[in-house]
Amino acid sequence: MARKTTSDDSEDEHSASGESSSLSPVRAAATAVEHLVELTSKQVEGVTSMEPTEDGWTVEIEVLEDRRIPSSADILALFEVEIDLDGELLAYRRTRRYARGSTDIGRAQQ
Repeated sequence: MARKTTSDDSEDEHSASGESSSLSPVRAAATAVEHLVELTSKQVEGVTSMEPTEDGWTVEIEVLEDRRIPSSADILALFEVEIDLDGELLAYRRTRRYARGSTDIGRAQQ
């Protein structure tokens, strides 16, 4: 049994077997984080949500937008990142900015 060492090897195996390429939820989140960091150079605090879509994944990522002293005054932001089933970036957008420790972060936006 051949060992997979890179994502290229995985893609080659999928292509050879006729299967479509798709990402696991964990790999989708990691890939979305990689794209966001590459584009924004912001420090990621964590992945706050993700959901499968017809075309891939939508991943919500919390980042440190503006470091302040004391750190309780930091400004954080939520970004929504859309990737396709192969891990390619489709879109990203900042959906919200807020102070660290804000208690209304879980409230639905309208």
